[in-house]
Amino acid sequence: MNHNSSDANDAYLSRVFSVNDDSPGTPTPGGPAAPGTGLLEVHGVTVRFGGLTALDDVSLAAAPRQVTGIIGPNGAGKTTLLNVLCGFVRPEPGRLRLDGTELRRLRPHQLASLGIARTLQGVGLFRRLSVLENVMVGAQRQARAGFWPALGGLPRSDRDERALRDRALAALDRVGAPGLADAMPGQLAYGVRKRVALARALVAQPRLLLLDEPAGGLSEAELDDLRALITNLSADTTVVLVEHRMDLVMAVCSAVVVLDFGRVIAVGTPDQVQADPAVTAAYLGTEDTPGPEGTDE
Repeated sequence: MNHNSSDANDAYLSRVFSVNDDSPGTPTPGGPAAPGTGLLEVHGVTVRFGGLTALDDVSLAAAPRQVTGIIGPNGAGKTTLLNVLCGFVRPEPGRLRLDGTELRRLRPHQLASLGIARTLQGVGLFRRLSVLENVMVGAQRQARAGFWPALGGLPRSDRDERALRDRALAALDRVGAPGLADAMPGQLAYGVRKRVALARALVAQPRLLLLDEPAGGLSEAELDDLRALITNLSADTTVVLVEHRMDLVMAVCSAVVVLDFGRVIAVGTPDQVQADPAVTAAYLGTEDTPGPEGTDE
């Protein structure tokens, strides 16, 4: 994708958020894990780019209604793993499951219909659409007529458009961005645009929410709000968080997976991971760890 072209960015986003009408059930807060709750399982995922191994036999699980953090030094494989979960990169070998359903052949345009939503490292909003319209894009899997007919005012879309608007307004309120429905993305501060992007992901009521460095570019005050928001979101969805800010990870995550040179070197609670000598070695370089140069960050 050409990051210097807004039109190319819009075209890319329209493909990513284009979905079919089938919609899996949404999770019910509380209680044991069950079909529809968002249990993510990754088994033996390996990804190679030419002679470089970006992920090496990675296995992990993200439990329903909690935040699972993915951390590691630059080049550890975090972005590659997230791209595998989103269907941008296909592992060989490896297996992915969401609530027991195989995701091996997942494609990016299927994310919403499968109950998966992802935020981008940047903001990725449509610059020619209002804030409300941007958020409505994420809700299109609930619309029988689809988002684009509703946006264009085509016949038989009125009911869908009203439902989409209501859902989008509720999502904006949840992320602390009420009253901005008519604003254009270019009029907003960066931190506010990130809230809008998160609202777009939430509006589809995903079973699995993938957050790609949501703290990037935020002020300390905005970071405090983000901590509270992520904690709140985990009450009814499975959250996987890739993040460099260790203070955020340790504050919101119930479980943390640490990658180094594409391998899982530690899994546990935040306290357990912080106390693990292998993690200290990976971040501080206190011992030599063999492996390829960084491939994805």
